[in-house]
Amino acid sequence: MNAASPLYEPLNTLKPVASGLWIVDGPIVRMAALGGSAPFPTRMTVARLADGGLWCHSPIAPDAALFAAIDTLGPVLHLVSPNKLHYTHIAAWKRRYPGAVAWASPGVRERAASQRIEVAFDADLGDVPEPAWAAELDQLRFRGSRVIEEVVFLHRASSTLILADLIENFEAAKLGPAMRWIARLGGVLDPDGKTPLDMRFTFRDRAVARVCLQRVMAWQPRRVILAHGRCYPEHAEAELRRAFRWLE
Repeated sequence: MNAASPLYEPLNTLKPVASGLWIVDGPIVRMAALGGSAPFPTRMTVARLADGGLWCHSPIAPDAALFAAIDTLGPVLHLVSPNKLHYTHIAAWKRRYPGAVAWASPGVRERAASQRIEVAFDADLGDVPEPAWAAELDQLRFRGSRVIEEVVFLHRASSTLILADLIENFEAAKLGPAMRWIARLGGVLDPDGKTPLDMRFTFRDRAVARVCLQRVMAWQPRRVILAHGRCYPEHAEAELRRAFRWLE
């Protein structure tokens, strides 16, 4: 792997995390960061539910080989937008799996409309697990920001917390000089990844956010999957206390 590449190769490949749980690393996207634009690696999470169906968190760019591999696991039944920044590829996945339910996070319908991206969402995520996956996954809306709310999930059997943007953790060796500077300024440089600085500024009600964090900590996660950067395969509770110390 190129030391300056932010990619987590191999891409578009199912990588086991635990029994019935996989991640898939995808290509680079460009996202707003500290007033500019920066390259972000992408990552989705796939969980197999008790009925054999698949739950797909933050689907990455469509890929024929990935679709073929996923089809060997079971039918795709749920396409999940965890926050209003993670939704772009759901429309393409919905075309590939028309029987899947596309789940909307808070504000994502309005965001998609403003970006003129057509996404036919079928249902909205709430603050409690949906009946379709309540036996396998816990969830809550992480509140406190006036701009963005993220729905976070716990894969119960493996005690794996699944996040999108509440923590980003970019490895310096995978970044070019400009992105390394942006990541350091934004407070999202490994090993001290956390909520990006611009997002932290939007948390006007930190008391509410602390309550949400307490609920997450009560789940006692063992590992954390992140959408951007290095995940935390162990010591999850310590990493969460470190990453969210800005809420104190």
